[in-house]
Amino acid sequence: MGEPDPLVSGQLAARRSWCLRRLGMDREWLQLEAGTEVTIGRGFSVTYQLISKVCPLMISRSHCVLKQNPEGQWTIMDNKSLNGVWLNRERLAPLQSFCIRKGDHIQLGVPLENRETAEYEYEVTEEDWESLAPCLAPKNDQRMEKHKGSRTKRKFSSPGLENLPAEGSSDLRCPLTNVSSKPVEPEKLHGTGDAASQSLGCLCPALNSLKASERAAGPHACSALPKVLELSCPKKQKACRPSASQNSLELFKVTMSRMLKLKTQMQEKQIAVLNVKRQTRKGSSKKIVRMEKELRNLQSQLYAEQAQQQARVEQLEKTFQEEAHYLQGLEKEQGECDLKQQLVQALQEHQALMEELNCSKKDFEKIIQAKNKELEQTKEEKDKVQAQKEEVLSHMNDLLENELQCIICSEYFIEAVTLNCAHSFCSFCINEWMKRKVECPICRKDIESRTNSLVLDNCISKMVDNLSSDVKERRSVLIRERRAKRLS
Repeated sequence: MGEPDPLVSGQLAARRSWCLRRLGMDREWLQLEAGTEVTIGRGFSVTYQLISKVCPLMISRSHCVLKQNPEGQWTIMDNKSLNGVWLNRERLAPLQSFCIRKGDHIQLGVPLENRETAEYEYEVTEEDWESLAPCLAPKNDQRMEKHKGSRTKRKFSSPGLENLPAEGSSDLRCPLTNVSSKPVEPEKLHGTGDAASQSLGCLCPALNSLKASERAAGPHACSALPKVLELSCPKKQKACRPSASQNSLELFKVTMSRMLKLKTQMQEKQIAVLNVKRQTRKGSSKKIVRMEKELRNLQSQLYAEQAQQQARVEQLEKTFQEEAHYLQGLEKEQGECDLKQQLVQALQEHQALMEELNCSKKDFEKIIQAKNKELEQTKEEKDKVQAQKEEVLSHMNDLLENELQCIICSEYFIEAVTLNCAHSFCSFCINEWMKRKVECPICRKDIESRTNSLVLDNCISKMVDNLSSDVKERRSVLIRERRAKRLS
């Protein structure tokens, strides 16, 4: 088999793109464009803006960054986010890049208490552009451009108002074209029925929609437009300055009802003219002329009402703008007052806290002084005890050196033996002494008997256990040497 064409393979690769597929949803996927840096957060300077509907602060302003490393592999980095970035259920260390692969699970933020999963969970995948494009989330710059376009000033006119539904819930902000106050000359209605009906459509293109809206809305059609304008006003308008806007709305409502009546009469008159022309095509032209004249009068009245209505709409817009500015000023002043009150309250709480801390400081100082006195007394008592202990040890050392030492070897008694003259010696030492002389080394009396002194041996052993390790080692060496000499 031959090698695949590199041009074809490049085209196929270009039609595929990496993305973060949002779990459980067929929309709001995040595309990872090759050679770009993708930032995610709730701020305005990111590539994809995520605003949580459950917890607004769940996503940080600049939550994480995705980009390709020099090898072309995608990486993700937690940009010091508050609630963290989780890759395959493990939280990532901030400001460190980690490679991602197909099938990896990415979680932004943490689940709430009553939920098992987080709001933003994604899976790393690579999809064809045809299946990926309908599911992509809009980028932040596209959303901002759309938002700016929707905020441009729009002009209003009565044909747009006619197309509003009776309840006005979904199309409340439809644009209204300008109404011309200049009357338009009606076309001659002499001709066939089809031509006349076409000319009627040209004279008033909104009559069909008007008829449909009248049938659907009934008596509520007149009240729908004031409701629309009321909804476009701020909520606090009625509480602040309601008089001007309410008067304008009432005039607007009356004018709209009159316009609807005139349009209804004009439509009825046009239908009547058509019926007469069909019935008597060659007959009485005077009646047709008279009806056409009445129709032109109705049209002129309608155009005049439309011009007045356009003027009232412009005046109403100006009134709403003035009231919006007034409300913004009130909100700003109210915010400043609330801020001042919060500052005063914070200062009071700070002062109370400082007073409480000062009282606590004084109490702690008293406690520390009392503890220092107790510590000094304890140190004095400890010094006294230590001095007494040292004195007792010195007495014990003197006793051991003077009373419990063998006069022959100058060591503590080892296997002490008491003679008939009541003097004590080491068993080994007195045996060696008796090889030369059979008399006491101290009093020079003849040695008649020897008695082992177990009491002295036990006392010396217990006292030596409390002495230094050098003394213990020297005593054990002497004992081994004497036993060896005795056996030899």
